[in-house]
Amino acid sequence: MIPLDPGFGDRFDRQFRPACQLYVVSPPAIVLPDFVEALKAALGGGPVAAFQLRLKDVSDDEVLRAAEALLPICNDHEVAFLLNDRADLAAKIGADGVHLGQSDGAIAEARALLGRDAQIGRTCHDSRHLAMEAGEEGADYVAFGAFYETTTKPSQYRPGPEILSWWTVLSQLPCVAIGGITPDNAAPIVAAGADFIAVVNAVWKHPNGPASGVASFASVLGDGTA
Repeated sequence: MIPLDPGFGDRFDRQFRPACQLYVVSPPAIVLPDFVEALKAALGGGPVAAFQLRLKDVSDDEVLRAAEALLPICNDHEVAFLLNDRADLAAKIGADGVHLGQSDGAIAEARALLGRDAQIGRTCHDSRHLAMEAGEEGADYVAFGAFYETTTKPSQYRPGPEILSWWTVLSQLPCVAIGGITPDNAAPIVAAGADFIAVVNAVWKHPNGPASGVASFASVLGDGTA
């Protein structure tokens, strides 16, 4: 596709969208008893819209044990609980939804497993084409990134904030920005139109703990755009 003009979004009247919200993703490896307390602290630190359990290189049983411990915490805080990659396990544990990478199966298959009320997200990297496909296939949100350097999930893709402006002009479907986002660099992402910012290290590695990590984003989350 033709590269986007960085000022693309400025050429259009911005429709109202709800304030940008926080989407917290787990580290790729956790010690479950400790992480139970860390998640409680994080969700007590300020508003969080969704939590994604993203564990890598572990057995299905370990994922299920973690979900069994963490899902009730999310329910208690009215935070959506999503599982990464595995729609089959998400259905088994009663998750609120699943986040699918490009190689994690069809959205239609996930919908059949999880039902019409489930939240199904799709990774779209820096691709407008993949985002449009995801919307056509019935995704509930699209995710772009990595916007900044990240050690959590290193990525060759590096979209600019203008892809968020493009998407919010084109679609009412929510968009998630991910990749190295911190309170210090989030403002351009929020201003460009991100509906959610997904964060990992900024919460779990905050020097004052995960509650402070969540609280640190309060000043950069917007009030929506009329």
